[in-house]
Amino acid sequence: MHEFSIVQSLLNLIEENARKNSAKSVSKVVVKIGKMSGVEPHLLEIAFNIFKEKTIAENADFIMEIQSVVCRCNNCNKDFTVEDYNFICPFCQSFNIEVIDGTDMILKSLELEV
Repeated sequence: MHEFSIVQSLLNLIEENARKNSAKSVSKVVVKIGKMSGVEPHLLEIAFNIFKEKTIAENADFIMEIQSVVCRCNNCNKDFTVEDYNFICPFCQSFNIEVIDGTDMILKSLELEV
C-alpha cells in the first residue's frame, strides 16, 4: 500500500512547515486528491490517522478534497470535467484533449497553533 509512504512524505512536509512557522501543533491538514492520482482516499485517511500519532499533527483534522478530472480540448480550446472516464470533448467530440487537473495530490493548507 503506497499510501503509507505518501503519508510519511506528507508528515515530513507538515513538520517542516510547522517548524518554519514556530508552530506548537497542527490542528488541520487539507489535501486535494485528484481522481486520477492513484491515491485511494479511504486508505490515505487510515494511514494518516495511524502515522500522525506522536507527531506535531497528532490532533489534526484531516480534510480531503476530491478533484475531478478536468480536460482541455486542443481543437475548440474549452475545458470540461470528465464523467465516467469519457475522454471525448463534449463540445466538439474531439479526442484531441489534454488532462489539466485531477492527476495529483497537493497539500493545500495547514492550520497551525503557534
